[in-house]
Amino acid sequence: MEIYSHPIFDMACRQFDIVADRLQIPQDERARLKFPKRSLTVAVPIRRDDGSVTVFSGYRVQHHLTLGPTKGGMRYHPDVCLGEVAALAMWMSWKCALAGLPYGGAKGGVNCDPLKLSQGELERVTRRFTQELVQFIGPQIDIPAPDMGTNEQTMAWMMDTYSVHAGHSVPGVVTGKPVGLGGSLGRRESTGRGVGYLINRAMDTLEMDPAKCTAVIQGFGNVGSITAYSLAKYGVKITGVSDVSGGLYNPKGLDLFKLQEHLAKTRSLEGFGEGELVSNEQLLELPCDVLVPAALERQITGENASRLKCRILAEGANGPTTPDADLILDQRDDVFVIPDILCNAGGVIVSYFEWVQDLQSFFWTETEVMDRLFRILEGSFHQTLQLSRKEKISMRAAALTLGIKRVRDAKQMRGLFP
Repeated sequence: MEIYSHPIFDMACRQFDIVADRLQIPQDERARLKFPKRSLTVAVPIRRDDGSVTVFSGYRVQHHLTLGPTKGGMRYHPDVCLGEVAALAMWMSWKCALAGLPYGGAKGGVNCDPLKLSQGELERVTRRFTQELVQFIGPQIDIPAPDMGTNEQTMAWMMDTYSVHAGHSVPGVVTGKPVGLGGSLGRRESTGRGVGYLINRAMDTLEMDPAKCTAVIQGFGNVGSITAYSLAKYGVKITGVSDVSGGLYNPKGLDLFKLQEHLAKTRSLEGFGEGELVSNEQLLELPCDVLVPAALERQITGENASRLKCRILAEGANGPTTPDADLILDQRDDVFVIPDILCNAGGVIVSYFEWVQDLQSFFWTETEVMDRLFRILEGSFHQTLQLSRKEKISMRAAALTLGIKRVRDAKQMRGLFP
């Protein structure tokens, strides 16, 4: 469909087609599996602090509704567009199915730069956007969550706007909320902790000693920073990190606590004295045992895949590796890939836990949340690794095969109406 035309959506479709060929899915079934069930584009007009009016574009894509309501983040970023959101929604479908969650995938966002908006303007964007979506979201329809450029406060505004419309409090309409409004303990840290857990499991599989390993992390936001702390607890030395301002490399290891203090003051890695300055592109090619791309899509390409010097590639971001890069990595026995739909699934798994807690009005301790998270990740990792070895296919192909097959099986059982 031309309306979704975008390099990232094309990339998601290529990944799907490769697996569909392996599973011998007939051509007449593929469009129903691949293309979104619903997509919505809305105008989001707000009054700025200076009295002027700006109209932003907002999007929400619900990929499929076969297994239950849809689930996925809300992204505020200048590059947000329908094609990108559709690709992210498709990946979320396979991710939820791989983890065994009763959801279809969704994604949404507003084409804006949150760093150039005041707190009041961000609130007005969020509330107006939510009002436009009121008929399309809900605890049994579509449950948004935070993503790039959004946070717990954004979700609190969304929940409040929806609840005002409903006439009563509806905490289950979003996840990633503050704990005081029905959020789950451990939700904010869940994606990064999940990445760290799976890297540790990969090290066990490859018989690597974490205390002798180094890690480089591209993207030091919520996911990247929590991943760094999780790996440090396992004994891994963090030698490189980056954000939009550039990267830092110190083969002796970076002091994460000093780094966090610097970020709290400046909101940027720029100016942090310890370490050699490198670009984001150079960072990906640094020597390390673990490389974690935790920033934007399409960072590892056919051009740089052969130059990676890591043993484990753990995809904290969505879609960081292109299909061209996959072809190269598939030929390299020295790089173990933990694919994105497995690696960063911790966020949606704990979002599921938050939704369940909200529906029951019964809340769990952080220990219970983390224990259940790691059990689901363990099962997904084991199934993916087992299929990869049995069929002699890549970890990405194995993860996608499991996710796509489960969605396809569910659609076949339900049938086609009318």
